Amino acid sequence: MAILTAREFGRAVEALVDHNGLERTRDRLASLGAFQQRRGLNSAAALADRLFRLSGGLRLQTRPTVAFSALWGEMLRAKLGEEGERRLEGIADKVNSCLGPKDTIADGREAELDAALAEYREALAAQAGADVALCDMLLKAVPAVADRLRAGGGIAEGPSTAVEAEAASDSGEVS
Repeated sequence: MAILTAREFGRAVEALVDHNGLERTRDRLASLGAFQQRRGLNSAAALADRLFRLSGGLRLQTRPTVAFSALWGEMLRAKLGEEGERRLEGIADKVNSCLGPKDTIADGREAELDAALAEYREALAAQAGADVALCDMLLKAVPAVADRLRAGGGIAEGPSTAVEAEAASDSGEVS
């Protein structure tokens, strides 16, 4: 699984908030044990910042990671339905067939991989929206495929969370 940047994670949380609403998303995450205090979580960006910090950007196996994953899965199931999930599984098999040992892209299969990724993205975007499609693909991608997805663009420029804005200001970046 690829590691999400703060911007990508912020977009994923925004998608959850768009789907469920801020209060419901915050309450469901709290009920799943993602955090103890709801104070200060008055926006999608604040929610994303807290979850990003507590979950280590989904790298840590903690309650926030599990809670986010559960809500993300619920949202996708609601948007896709069983038929949509089956269709995506078939396309995912095409993507996986282009991977070699140690989750690298098999030599000479780049064009086939790009076609399968485009098909997957189009199918998912038709059901769930373009932002959800890209975020979901990044959440599921191995690092080599995630780098390829990121090179194709899709995540708007500029910091989406306070964590990312702070990191950008510390490094002297201007967006």
